Amino acid sequence: MPLGILGVIIGYLLGSIPTAYIVSRVRTGIDIRTIGSGNMGGANVMREIGTREGVFVGLFDIAKGAGAILIAQGLNVSELWIFGAGFAAVVGHSFPVFAGFRGGRGSATIIGIFLVLAPMATLVTLVVVAIPFFTSRKFGGAIIIGFGLLPLFIWLLEGSLSLVRYALVVDLFMLIRALPDIRHVLGKGIIKDMIRDRWDRKTK
Repeated sequence: MPLGILGVIIGYLLGSIPTAYIVSRVRTGIDIRTIGSGNMGGANVMREIGTREGVFVGLFDIAKGAGAILIAQGLNVSELWIFGAGFAAVVGHSFPVFAGFRGGRGSATIIGIFLVLAPMATLVTLVVVAIPFFTSRKFGGAIIIGFGLLPLFIWLLEGSLSLVRYALVVDLFMLIRALPDIRHVLGKGIIKDMIRDRWDRKTK
């Protein structure tokens, strides 16, 4: 039991390392949470600070999730505690103790978790994410599509019911975190449709 708790604490502290905040502050003196999408993640850093900085942040955030799982596995704790350590890393990224509990959505950290737990399913998910991203350049939408399919890929390629359940829980957490962005996108879509309808009526 104590080792399991230790794994969870380490996972949270790893996740709490505010990579995007640190990189943006060092490079430009700007708080990344105040520009662009406001998300403390690699995609926002890439858009607002630079490609190299964004890639570095993304890779480091992936390493946080992978590291949390690997450390928990190294402690030789049960699968449930390993899952807890990974989830703690996502919570840490979302609510980092080192950055005033204002973090990002945790998509890169989740990728790191499942690269260790379900490598084949995660690689397939990344391919799926890449298709809408490179065609539409909408990273948020691509991530939601990819992670929505992750439990299915885990079931098909890994055959682990416990991993499927874990992926569903993590997906739900990320969905809740992304709700403001989803509402924003839907709202913009509705407004566009209303404007288009009014324009169509005027031109008939």
